[in-house]
Amino acid sequence: QVQLVDAGGGLVQAGGSLRLSCAASGRTFSDYTMGWFRQAPGKGRELVASISRTGRNSYYADSVKGRFTISRDSAKNTVYLQMNSLKPEDTAVYYCAADRLASLESYAYDYWGQGTQVTVSS
Repeated sequence: QVQLVDAGGGLVQAGGSLRLSCAASGRTFSDYTMGWFRQAPGKGRELVASISRTGRNSYYADSVKGRFTISRDSAKNTVYLQMNSLKPEDTAVYYCAADRLASLESYAYDYWGQGTQVTVSS
């Protein structure tokens, strides 16, 4: 079992920045591919970014490329999502996820955080 705790969401104006964090516990952090997903009201869950077990490879949705950066700190068992130049369409609940076998573009994750709300005002 892996426990994930998301944090860092909030209300920000368009053009602003937020950094989300996801603290993992329960298993060896470096064994897991980590991903950030989001779900806006009335929409399906979208893969925003993911990072490989070593941290050397990452994936970004086209909608966030150049604005968001995913990173992981194995010493702190934490994955981050730095979000810059935020837009109103980034408004969603953001979830981190972990899986031992997921590829970088996979949606099949075994473990999920509770979600953190990000609201971007225009």
